[in-house]
Amino acid sequence: MLNNQAEFKNKTHMGLSKRRVITGKIAEIVFFLCAVISIITTLGIVVSLLSQSLYFFFEVTLWEFLTGTRWAPILKPQSFGVLPLVTGTLLVSGIAALFAVPIGLATAVFLSEYAPDRVRKIAKPFLEILAGIPTVVYGYFALTFVTPKLQIILPDLIIFNALSAGLVMGLMIIPMVSSLSEDAMVSVSRSLREGAYALGATRSEVAWKVVVPAALSGIVASFILAISRAIGETMLVTIAAGATPRMSLDPLQSIQTMTAFIVQLSLGETPHGSIEYNTIFAVGLLLFVMTLTMNLIGHLIVRKWQQVDK
Repeated sequence: MLNNQAEFKNKTHMGLSKRRVITGKIAEIVFFLCAVISIITTLGIVVSLLSQSLYFFFEVTLWEFLTGTRWAPILKPQSFGVLPLVTGTLLVSGIAALFAVPIGLATAVFLSEYAPDRVRKIAKPFLEILAGIPTVVYGYFALTFVTPKLQIILPDLIIFNALSAGLVMGLMIIPMVSSLSEDAMVSVSRSLREGAYALGATRSEVAWKVVVPAALSGIVASFILAISRAIGETMLVTIAAGATPRMSLDPLQSIQTMTAFIVQLSLGETPHGSIEYNTIFAVGLLLFVMTLTMNLIGHLIVRKWQQVDK
């Protein structure tokens, strides 16, 4: 009887072990396929951008495209200098970063070091709701609410401007900065905090001089991701920033970003295969290179600081 029970248990154990092995193999295959799909998708996007952009660069030199100061691919005489679009993109993204980075970091410090658990559990989901609002809503919010309020303070502010678009874009990316930074701070070892308190440091000193430097790699990663998100934003700037390609750092003026131009030309009646149509892919390729470069720089900085932390 005992032998039968032992044999039954061994068979059951072997059956469970086989199930776990099979389940593990299936999970490994599924995860591998997901990784392959993401790689194939990225390669497909790159190939599409490159293949279509080549037709554009057969007619317009890369030097003219990157250094020209007038962007008029539709109007006569045509001009294909992309610097006005790059300037508008960086202007709006810069305003957004100046608004979102300090507020997002301060919010993360509060949630990580000051807020009680009950407050954190309530505040963080409400904060992350901002990330779920459609960007077209942010665009009309900037156009119909923020701009009129700013015009009270700045009477010369026109309806479509970079300032309101940048401020609302900053509001939109605050959850990304605060959430990722707070996660990085929470992961800091408790022993560092306790050691600082043991030396007589105040809560503020522990937060800003111990926790923030220890979590700096994660915080910088949140900054890079948020700014990349701002550079690639489309509907908000299309609605609120205007459609005037202009090389200007004046936030009170109407500008046009790279993504807004892509939307504008995509909705028009530009003939397929024309040089005007291919400008979409040339601008898209430049935007892809800009965001990829930012992410690579951020990765290098994070990896370097992680090595220093060790």
